[in-house]
Amino acid sequence: MGKSVVIVGSGLAGYAVAREIRKLDTELPIEMLSADHGGFYSKPMLSNAISYGKTPESILNGDAVQMAEQLKISIRPFCRVTLIDQEDHALTLSNGERIVYGQLVLALGADQVRLPLSGNGTAAILTVNDLDDYKKFRDVLIGRRRVCIIGAGLIGCEFANDLVANGYQVDVVDMSAQPLGRLLPPVGGAFIQKKLAAAGVVFHLNTTTQSVDQIQERFCLTLTNGESIESDIVLSAVGLNPRTQLAAAAGIQVNRGIVVNRLLRTHCADIYALGDCAEVEGKVLPFVMPISHAARALAATLMGNPTQIHYPAMPVIVKTPSCPTVVSPPDFSIKGEWNVETENDGIKAIYQDNAGNMLGYALLGAAIKERNALTTQLPAILK
Repeated sequence: MGKSVVIVGSGLAGYAVAREIRKLDTELPIEMLSADHGGFYSKPMLSNAISYGKTPESILNGDAVQMAEQLKISIRPFCRVTLIDQEDHALTLSNGERIVYGQLVLALGADQVRLPLSGNGTAAILTVNDLDDYKKFRDVLIGRRRVCIIGAGLIGCEFANDLVANGYQVDVVDMSAQPLGRLLPPVGGAFIQKKLAAAGVVFHLNTTTQSVDQIQERFCLTLTNGESIESDIVLSAVGLNPRTQLAAAAGIQVNRGIVVNRLLRTHCADIYALGDCAEVEGKVLPFVMPISHAARALAATLMGNPTQIHYPAMPVIVKTPSCPTVVSPPDFSIKGEWNVETENDGIKAIYQDNAGNMLGYALLGAAIKERNALTTQLPAILK
């Protein structure tokens, strides 16, 4: 029998752990503390929800009351933890209340990066990091036609494709020479740029946003290359910062994320972390599949069966219908090179080390049909 569990965070990671524990034990006391409404939904859906006509209400799978009943756990919405006392195994809430835990799971997620921009319009720049953000973004879109997205990474490209497919004029600004600069070789970046441009996306690459000024109801973005863009809405999608502040204040080791070992345990007794906030052997993997693997292993550990996390190869599907794309990012710390084949309306790029071993791939367009066959040849991310 495991010790009672307190989960801080009600995102995919927090709920995944609760579900996996319930598969092993239907009676163990579990309390979930949520800084927001505590409902369960799929965060990855937010970047293409406009095309599917999804309202915030239709995205929500269950509110806190429904999820608590379904999982037989206690969920406390709008409950913010301000302090972790690792010696007394206690949490302090923003209202001064103290909660004692047997085992503590930090599933804190990550915040959108906010660029240090100048101009009087910076406060009105939107980000979409949760369901409440999506609701605000969807409301602001009403009656507007032009959106400028800062960031041409995974989320920026997904939003760009989603918006142009629904008739919006979309500009995308990025300091890289290509979209998805951290995931694709140059030829792959050029391919997806061409496809998204054909759909209507206008890219401004090799430059950064210097200032955002608001003039009545519109915005003017000034870029470092001297170009300017007018827009009705500015959406920032330049990456995520793991939420580590709470852990750091408690003396828990943090680096890029909250540092945990292969058991997802911090160096502090009975404190664990997973998901977007956690760093496992130097890796921070803010995707769905790593969370699923982590949750299963952690649930077993919390129930008294120490189970190390193993990450197989986990390809990432980029939700850009104008250019179907699947990427299994290689470990770029291992020297190698991309070997690229251009097919009929597709790109197949294989990243190989100096010995010819395949470490990752990028498939675009018609080449995505090879995903399953190639994935079986990839090494595990964590053996």
